[in-house]
Amino acid sequence: MDALALQKLTEWLVDGARSAPNPPQMMTETCERMVAAGLPLWRVGVFVRTLHPDVIGRNFVWRPGTEVVAGTANYDVLDSPEFLRSPLAIVFNERREVRARMDGPDARRFPLFDDLRAEGASDYIALPLLQVDGTAHASSWTTKQPGGFTEAQLAAIRGLIPPLARLIEVTRWRFTSSILLDTYVGNRAGGRILGGQIRRGHAETMDAAIWLSDLRGFTALSDRLPPETVIDILNQYFDCQVSAISTHGGEVLKFMGDGLLAVFPIDEYVGDVGKACAQVLDAACEARANVEAMQFPIGETIERFRFGVALHVGRVLYGNIGGGNRLDFTCIGPAVNLAARLEKMAGRLHRTVLASSAFAAACPDRWQDLGEYPVAGLSQAARVYGLTDEAAAALAADV
Repeated sequence: MDALALQKLTEWLVDGARSAPNPPQMMTETCERMVAAGLPLWRVGVFVRTLHPDVIGRNFVWRPGTEVVAGTANYDVLDSPEFLRSPLAIVFNERREVRARMDGPDARRFPLFDDLRAEGASDYIALPLLQVDGTAHASSWTTKQPGGFTEAQLAAIRGLIPPLARLIEVTRWRFTSSILLDTYVGNRAGGRILGGQIRRGHAETMDAAIWLSDLRGFTALSDRLPPETVIDILNQYFDCQVSAISTHGGEVLKFMGDGLLAVFPIDEYVGDVGKACAQVLDAACEARANVEAMQFPIGETIERFRFGVALHVGRVLYGNIGGGNRLDFTCIGPAVNLAARLEKMAGRLHRTVLASSAFAAACPDRWQDLGEYPVAGLSQAARVYGLTDEAAAALAADV
């Protein structure tokens, strides 16, 4: 083995693997350098747990001459027979290595070894990637070398684990921070926060279509059902909207009880207000169809649900607002206030989708004028619009 090449690889990892800007490239270069230094690697896997509401972890698998294959695993995998009967379960749970030659006494210990042996593997070792906070991730190293790894080769692999673990830890926390910010404040807001927009009062103006919705009869529903059931209903109800909003280019900024605030930045549509509003309207009709199809069994009855959404377009202030060291990245302004008033009005007018005159003007031919109505807090009445029967039917058929 080339001891100097291994030392340079260690230094490269400690320095942050700067020539490899993402995990697959870092893993590719690491493995290729190890092979060039004399380590006969055939397959390498890295398995990292994450903080994500749906995904328990990510995996990266390298083989010589191919691109790294990346994948994800959901929380169900922890109880699956495949995981429980794998060497990785021991690495994660007991934080110790697992070693087996494919022709040795442990060769039948795990079903995975049957697959590896069928592919020509001769040796396997799984090693924990221990993190500073006490958590453990996992790596696996396989060779086809006759006779398996030598003790010197195993020592070289073990010697590279500490710097590799440190680099993975830094990369993981960067990724985790991004995922958590996306989950709790939204993709655009999360990007701004990670980019340094963290001071209170740091805000910018933007033109956006605004979405404000709520669930009809939520107060009565909350009063007669257990809190756990209400949470399940809300989660399903928000699923009906969030997917439609995201698909059509919007970002959810806030959940407020049964209320939802989202924005569709006009810049995302190359400044085309009409196109932006058309996308918002399509999202609203898709969400309406989803909510109408939603059914929730409670006892011997099936609950059905209705919601209302108000659509407006205007300029908002988008940024950090709060007190002390507790901030919220959100949007405010007269346009948001009007959307909130319209959303309350939608229920009184028995409308699912209600639009301001500005929004209706941006995508005409779909609306009927419902008249002017006084708006709390505003000196002038606001003209509001509802979908024409023809437009509502056509849009519903397209969903």
